[in-house]
Amino acid sequence: MARSKSSKQWLKEHFDDPYVKQAQAAGLRSRAVFKLQEIQSKDHLLQRGMRVVDLGAAPGGWSQYAAQIVGETGTVIATDILPMDSLAGVAFLQGDFQEQEVLNRVMETLDGGLVDLVMSDMAPNISGVATVDQPKAMYLAELALDFARSTLAPNGDFLVKVFQGYGFDEYFRNLKGTFAKVLTRKPKASRNRSREVYLLARGYNV
Repeated sequence: MARSKSSKQWLKEHFDDPYVKQAQAAGLRSRAVFKLQEIQSKDHLLQRGMRVVDLGAAPGGWSQYAAQIVGETGTVIATDILPMDSLAGVAFLQGDFQEQEVLNRVMETLDGGLVDLVMSDMAPNISGVATVDQPKAMYLAELALDFARSTLAPNGDFLVKVFQGYGFDEYFRNLKGTFAKVLTRKPKASRNRSREVYLLARGYNV
């Protein structure tokens, strides 16, 4: 099947992307790791020995990076609807996080323990229609926040990808009502044309 003009443009942009080339050269799972690296260098959210949950983890760039920092004394639990090749120090659960059964499996893996950091890079399949895509993206962000509220230890942190648009301001206010501080981050590896930003909510108020 012939590729559309838009898909050809995306492929060219992807393979010309310096972050894609850097990730490939370094043996990293994806270019997304550079977003987390920049946030880590600024905010130091990952530390040795932490318990971390990575939502929307595939292909595993964030989990790979987090596992290296938390070390053998830490824990990384990752989940995604897509398959993901195994990673040392990462427990991966495949399934749709929107389904209760998948959430139950994550909770069972935690075995009643609380976590220090919930990260969510979840995003819906983009159709290009903002009125369709934005509600789906915000719904995933809401699910991630609900999960964080039920699993974070006191003063824990929450990092979530959101898209600016309908529902963003209300979501930001909800975070401010739950956490001591909320920061907005737009890493250099986020493409300029993308409406994505990352919200880092610190100091969970139980």
